Amino acid sequence: MSKKIRTEAVDYLFDAILSLKDKEECYTFFQDICTINELLSLSQRIEVAKMLREQKTYLEIAEKTGASTATISRVNRSLNYGYDGYDMVFERIDKEKK
Repeated sequence: MSKKIRTEAVDYLFDAILSLKDKEECYTFFQDICTINELLSLSQRIEVAKMLREQKTYLEIAEKTGASTATISRVNRSLNYGYDGYDMVFERIDKEKK
């Protein structure tokens, strides 16, 4: 059973996120909408993806992030066979830092 992601509710969520003006507003919004564990899980996935792009081993990533090998594998699959969302964000962050 495949769940449809493109719904009005998801559109509204993305509109809400896109309305945020700075990091402080992100903290305010995401602390309300997510549990601490959900937010930490999302940030862990970004960190795992970054480390995978840096060619770190699963062991190094697991030790630094606390992510399970299943999570690391799932993120790796997204990096290799997903929609390039991680790469898009990483490129933009790198560009901003320069």
